[in-house]
Amino acid sequence: MRLHAKPTGTEGSLVEIKYALDTLKADGVTLFTRYGDGNFYLGHKEFKPVWEELNKRKATVYTHPSGANCCVNLVQGVPESTVEFGADTTRTIASLIFSGMSLKYPDINWIFSHGGGALTAFAERFLIQMVTTPPYKDKFTRAQVEGELKRFFYDTAQISNTVTIGALAQLVPVSQIVYGTDYPYRTAAEHTAGLTAFFKGEDLKAVDRENALRILPRLRGA
Repeated sequence: MRLHAKPTGTEGSLVEIKYALDTLKADGVTLFTRYGDGNFYLGHKEFKPVWEELNKRKATVYTHPSGANCCVNLVQGVPESTVEFGADTTRTIASLIFSGMSLKYPDINWIFSHGGGALTAFAERFLIQMVTTPPYKDKFTRAQVEGELKRFFYDTAQISNTVTIGALAQLVPVSQIVYGTDYPYRTAAEHTAGLTAFFKGEDLKAVDRENALRILPRLRGA
């Protein structure tokens, strides 16, 4: 069958997902943390058909931040990648959890860039303030939110120093941390040195390779 018009929106996304995973045999898909002029973060109801499809496939989804429409040139002379990218990743994590989407679709393997962005700085707000005040009081428990944070995966790009990787390793199990470098903006050598200084033995092996292989098993022989 020949389509007379190219599908757009979530319909187009579903077509591309099926082509990528079924025809190209891709290991997963990549998404930005937000879409559209309305700053639609990934917990938005419009994305529900996409999450249904990816959850059914137990798919791996890697996310990368972008700059929110609100915050272009917010601090003159400071590029959005310096602060806003980290904030945008944290916004989409909040959106997925507090919309209920990540709980509803538990078989999606989420990977968040840069250690979840600013997540470690705001985790206490997620775990305490959000679940004890309206409108989320009695809708989510601390255990539910903590469970989601601890099942997501986080890469090590731009967080290989002791302070940031240490904070992430206290918030989530080492089993959920996967290697990343942010190349070409940073080098693998820099990240490897930082991670080797922090992790040892089986933990280092897990971060370097084994954690990623749990969700990308095809690469075990690579």
